[in-house]
Amino acid sequence: MGIKTALPAAELGLYSLVLSGALAYAGRGLLEASQDGAHRKAFRESVRPGWEYIGRKMDVADFEWVMWFTSFRNVIIFALSGHVLFAKLCTMVAPKLRSWMYAVYGALAVMGTMGPWYLLLLLGHCVGLYVASLLGQPWLCLGLGLASLASFKMDPLISWQSGFVTGTFDLQEVLFHGGSSFTVLRCTSFALESCAHPDRHYS
Repeated sequence: MGIKTALPAAELGLYSLVLSGALAYAGRGLLEASQDGAHRKAFRESVRPGWEYIGRKMDVADFEWVMWFTSFRNVIIFALSGHVLFAKLCTMVAPKLRSWMYAVYGALAVMGTMGPWYLLLLLGHCVGLYVASLLGQPWLCLGLGLASLASFKMDPLISWQSGFVTGTFDLQEVLFHGGSSFTVLRCTSFALESCAHPDRHYS
């Protein structure tokens, strides 16, 4: 049983004050934005039929939904079923092979949306961080992780790496930056965890 201690009252008060201020600021911004567009007729043009099965109209100005139902229409079933059904099926049928099945599914999902060269780019970042974790130096893992993240925000590296993506679609830039950054953060976390526990062996 671990030792449980309460935070000091002054620290809890400071956290509550900062959180309350942030929520009030965000709420004020939302209220102002909603009041600005409350009576605009321009919004009516972008509201069209499309959600008849739930009795609502669809906002066609929402480019994310338009992208999901046009550019990604062919792979959306694959993506959604993989997150829920495929994961549950792997857990029930072959729990020992689950990590390999997830790896194959993830590789196919990335390759199907962004292309095989982008998949190799991500694997390059992951292998680099894995090699750094084998050396057991946390500062090297953290430095390499931050450098990898910076490479997706600085020219000419960002231009060179974005050339690995094949095809064009509306949210390509969002998926490129979001997917790359999230992957590098996950790998950096793994590398630091591996350095913190050298007695554990990872394949």
